[in-house]
Amino acid sequence: MRQWICAGVVLAVSAAAAAEEKVSFSLTSDFYSKYVWRGHNLVDDWVWQPSIGISKGPWSAGIWGNLDMTNENGQAGEFTEYDFYGSYSLSLADNLSLSLGYIYYRFPGAGSTQEVYSGLSLDTFLSPSVTVYYDFDDINGTYVSAGIGHTIEKIAELSESVPVGLALSCAVGWGDSNYNEGYWADAVGDPLDKSALNDLSLKIAFPFTLGKWTVTPSLNYVTILDSDIRKGLPSGDRDLFWAGVGLATEF
Repeated sequence: MRQWICAGVVLAVSAAAAAEEKVSFSLTSDFYSKYVWRGHNLVDDWVWQPSIGISKGPWSAGIWGNLDMTNENGQAGEFTEYDFYGSYSLSLADNLSLSLGYIYYRFPGAGSTQEVYSGLSLDTFLSPSVTVYYDFDDINGTYVSAGIGHTIEKIAELSESVPVGLALSCAVGWGDSNYNEGYWADAVGDPLDKSALNDLSLKIAFPFTLGKWTVTPSLNYVTILDSDIRKGLPSGDRDLFWAGVGLATEF
């Protein structure tokens, strides 16, 4: 009971603090040469991924979508996924933050599923973080992502007033047996019924600001770590490279 009272007090204090915060909106518009999600090569050609979000204090919500720009999967010009999300962030201690959230994945013509997640991040050297996602709908499985990253504010400049930064990040993903059974297959096409380290992803980005927009060209790489998952994939989907450019603004 004491824990619930403390949690209620924390939420009440946070809600009161949030009431004094301004509402802000965000827009993003990303273009990628592939759509890769947790090691899955979902679209092997160019996609457009826009989003719109709203936040007030520690609370935020929004919608994100994926539109196929080519006929690679026979859906050129169609939105093949909508993700609706909401999240809450909380500072637990100096440099340590907790995030809680919910994601509703909608795939037009192919169903939907839902996840909740909880993440911890440390504001220190290499910004380590870990996030646990639990799909309680279609998959009933858990995926864990642990990552690090580092940003250098300026490594070059487009002009005297436009510095170009460098952002490096790396993440490794693990799935439990239910998650992998729902998303992966072995060499003979049977569902993969085991827990495993699934994927390792690397990203290098070069963000700069033009007016009120942040422009972020990036290069991305993911490799499948588990040998059984690799055997169940076409050789071209085991190690993936792709490029992209993102636009983002807040107001």
